[in-house]
Amino acid sequence: MNTPASGKFDCIIVGGGHNGLVCAAALARKGRSVLVLEAAAGIGGAAITREFAPGYRVSAGAHLLHAMPDSLVRSLDLERHGLRFAARGLPTCALGDRAAPVIFAGGTVRGAGAADAQAYGAFTAQLGRFARFMSHLDGTVPLRLSFGAWEERRAALALALKIRLLGKRDMREFLRVLGMNAYDLLEDTFTSPLLKGALGFDATLGAEAAARSPGTVLTLLHRWAGQHRAGALGLAQPAGGMGAVTAAIAAAARTAGAQIRVGTRVRRIVVESDRAAGVQLESGESIAAGTVISNADPRTTFMKLLGPDHLDTDFMRRIDHHRASGLVAKVHLALESLPTFPGVDAQAAGGRLLVAPSLDYLELAFNPSKYRQAPENPALEITLPSLNDSTLAPPGRHVMSINVMFVPYHLGAEPASARPRLLGNVLAILERHSPGIGNRVTASELLTPADLEREFGMTGGHWHHGALALDQFYFTRPVPGAAQYATPLPGLYLCGAGSHPGGGVMGLAGMNAAGAVLQGSKG
Repeated sequence: MNTPASGKFDCIIVGGGHNGLVCAAALARKGRSVLVLEAAAGIGGAAITREFAPGYRVSAGAHLLHAMPDSLVRSLDLERHGLRFAARGLPTCALGDRAAPVIFAGGTVRGAGAADAQAYGAFTAQLGRFARFMSHLDGTVPLRLSFGAWEERRAALALALKIRLLGKRDMREFLRVLGMNAYDLLEDTFTSPLLKGALGFDATLGAEAAARSPGTVLTLLHRWAGQHRAGALGLAQPAGGMGAVTAAIAAAARTAGAQIRVGTRVRRIVVESDRAAGVQLESGESIAAGTVISNADPRTTFMKLLGPDHLDTDFMRRIDHHRASGLVAKVHLALESLPTFPGVDAQAAGGRLLVAPSLDYLELAFNPSKYRQAPENPALEITLPSLNDSTLAPPGRHVMSINVMFVPYHLGAEPASARPRLLGNVLAILERHSPGIGNRVTASELLTPADLEREFGMTGGHWHHGALALDQFYFTRPVPGAAQYATPLPGLYLCGAGSHPGGGVMGLAGMNAAGAVLQGSKG
């Protein structure tokens, strides 16, 4: 085990979410003494499995793995550390009110008609090439725009070459569509409303945007890049819920020598001689470190843990204007029996079910959020995790996990009355697609973005710790001056979802940050 000399660690990581744990494992494997400090009673952040009703367990945040690189699973040897999968390569099923469902599996689609099936093949082939380029970006430290050092110039030239290697036609198309809205692109390509609605859903899931918003092709490519990285894993459900993923990463970190303390809240980052020098805990204890790495969101890191005294005014202004208001709520349902969805077979029911029957439906669902209102007809991503993993519910019973779009952080002037209305709206939509499901519900839980903030410490309850948009992407994520994981304060780094490449349980921000720390220690 790596042990710190004289009580001082090489690295302290603030926050034991999955990115912080990946960062800890990567640094410890390179011989650094690492301490992870987590305020909650257990590790994982929002990527945990929790019981919301007696006998019913569910992944609190993300409920499926879609973007974790297969290479990361192998490099950290997560299966040796206990990670198992209840299902891999899950299909996506787009539900219609009257039309037969459209089902995606791999690179094929059925139920959308022959013309759209052919167009989908060409569409996925081209976007797949773009996604491979995006995946390369996601796995690297963003470029500096200064290109001052030769190493930076080489990286810029290598990136330019990768764009050029797309070929003239693909390169032009990539540059054309990158800033487009998904609505126009999908309308130009397909005719099936269900097919367009499902792809539009993926372009807006977790984003502060509707399908007509500029830049939603970027967020669609971001999701597809994750699917490319997942490789053979595909869309997967970990056995035991998402908490099993973070438990395996924590085991890998401990095996490498990292120490993890839970129930340990950090009060502030200690600064000595204009450099991060450790942390002070709420208990009053101070712990010294050569490097401090924050897995907290950018606003929490800079405005609460560090404070403005150590940062210039322009940088603090950027952080103050950093957009981080979530638009996704979670609903968990305990069911006394398995619900049925007409036209959906058992294999499709065990995957991902979408209620986004058209692009216009998505637009109408988004509109109320602009006025701090909950949608009357929300778009839904539904999973039945107990169908693949019977340990999540009592025998013969089931649990349902739902991502609800678009639910604003501020629920108007009377949030208390808005909550039951929102839950009622979700149940009404479910009843339309699964008649009789309301009679099966024995318990429910609603987590709005405000609830997610309160429970997991994410500013705005935002999955990505900040809007994933063109102005908060790659070398401007989270803000200029902190886009390469290093911050304006020497010795302080970021490793959370607010950094490149964003949220979702993939671990790349943590892995990239570890690389930046190791590279910085050479300088």
